[in-house]
Amino acid sequence: MATDDHATAARDEIAAGRAVLGIELGSTRIKAVLISSDGTPLAVGGHAWENQFVDRMWTYSLDSVWTGLQESVAALAADVQQQYGIPLATVRALGVSAMMHGYLAFDADGELLVPFRTWRNTTTGPAAAELSELFGYNIPLRWSIAHLYQAILDDEPHVPQIASLTTLAGYVHRRLTGRSVLGVGDASGVFPVDTATKDYDARMVAQFDELVAARRPGLHLTDLLPEVLVAGQEAGRLTAEGAALLDPTGTLQPGAPLCPPEGDAGTGMVATNAVAPRTGNVSVGTSIFAMVVLERPLEQVHHELDLVTTPAGDLVAMVHCNNGASELGAWAEVFGRFAAALGHPTGADEVFGALLREALDGEADGGGLLAYNYLSGEPITGLDEGRPLVVRTPDSRLTLANFVRTQVYGAFGTLSLGMRVLAGEKVELDTLYAHGGMFRTAGVAQRLLAAAVGAPVAVARTASEGGPWGIAALAAYLETAGEEDLPTFLSTRLFGDSEVDVVAPDPQDVAGYGVFLERYSAGLAIEQAAVEAV
Repeated sequence: MATDDHATAARDEIAAGRAVLGIELGSTRIKAVLISSDGTPLAVGGHAWENQFVDRMWTYSLDSVWTGLQESVAALAADVQQQYGIPLATVRALGVSAMMHGYLAFDADGELLVPFRTWRNTTTGPAAAELSELFGYNIPLRWSIAHLYQAILDDEPHVPQIASLTTLAGYVHRRLTGRSVLGVGDASGVFPVDTATKDYDARMVAQFDELVAARRPGLHLTDLLPEVLVAGQEAGRLTAEGAALLDPTGTLQPGAPLCPPEGDAGTGMVATNAVAPRTGNVSVGTSIFAMVVLERPLEQVHHELDLVTTPAGDLVAMVHCNNGASELGAWAEVFGRFAAALGHPTGADEVFGALLREALDGEADGGGLLAYNYLSGEPITGLDEGRPLVVRTPDSRLTLANFVRTQVYGAFGTLSLGMRVLAGEKVELDTLYAHGGMFRTAGVAQRLLAAAVGAPVAVARTASEGGPWGIAALAAYLETAGEEDLPTFLSTRLFGDSEVDVVAPDPQDVAGYGVFLERYSAGLAIEQAAVEAV
């Protein structure tokens, strides 16, 4: 049990019910974070989970959602008990975030009609293409509206029974509060949002209703979708049923207000203080995406770019890649097992860190190696399925350093192609903030990402906590939302004294990465052939 002055202050804040709870359901981990009034993480808890490929669909069961949530909260409560010697009974506010997009359709009794279809599925090509043409607005394959329209086009039997449609964060929030709402950032990945009204785009809603009228008479989109709220608006309170769902022991009490449920893109922006124009952030996990807050609308529609919003409703260009660090993680497991076979068992974090540091000794272009991290399809490069690959020519230099550098470059390859489109729109970016586990190893992925995007990359003290910290910050914002806007709240109250490490692009890395990216773009034909052949 901690006994210093800081721990005493933290214990008093927790005991008084002044700490704030954030929970995020990420693609590989459900994590709960308790923060103080100034944003300091006080305790954490987590639960590992994985998506399943069932009937050619990527999914998670709803039972696993609640098992994971309960284990995360239990681990958090145990951390509080161990550090401060008190139970976690009340909080000032809480919030829930999760992976964006996907398809969760329910009937009038609240029963799930088909298994949760996650953002990772790429089966909505015809629907996304038709809607993009109709709206004059890019509708990515993973957006909820694309999933709904594809189900209508395919005449799936469950469609007539749909009474509500939401995201994973929206579903959990509804069970905790009884309210069907979404934060505007999460909502903007369900259906296009009008940044003037901070609501679903009325013109496009009418177009959609007219489009489906013949196939599904009486289907009105606004009857199905959750209400849209912006950061700072109270989105309900934790009910007794909701408290029991999070903590079956009955220790956690109901009554705390919740902020609007958000997607992981929005919480990533908050966690890196990248919610103002000319700022952006990159989140690296199972997927990888960049968010750039725009000063003006884009001039053209680009299939490589989603247009979403910050949690406050400001326009954001999003470069979303389905494949992130999973393949690099798989190789780290291989090397970890090799170390164990030699009689030197090593923890996963140590293996990962050692490999990343080795990458700094690699040649700037990766020594002629080529790597694709495509475990699943990648819409930006036009691939419906993925095949992880390592390819090299006979005259390439296969060293551990070149191999790992190429794996990191490969994780950033598709992102770079999308960022080039933004550069073509003359979007200017002062700093890109990065977060995710890859950045825990200081100075490696950060440096190589700076080369990949051609902009300074910053990592702040909250990067290791990431999205759960971001949704906790949005919950904390409920108390002062009437006094200040979200960027001011973050900059003055939570990031005022934070340490930020900024790395500018190294010219040699930039040149080497440029050579790699040319090789990467040309080699996409190899990836396509692998999908067709294997």
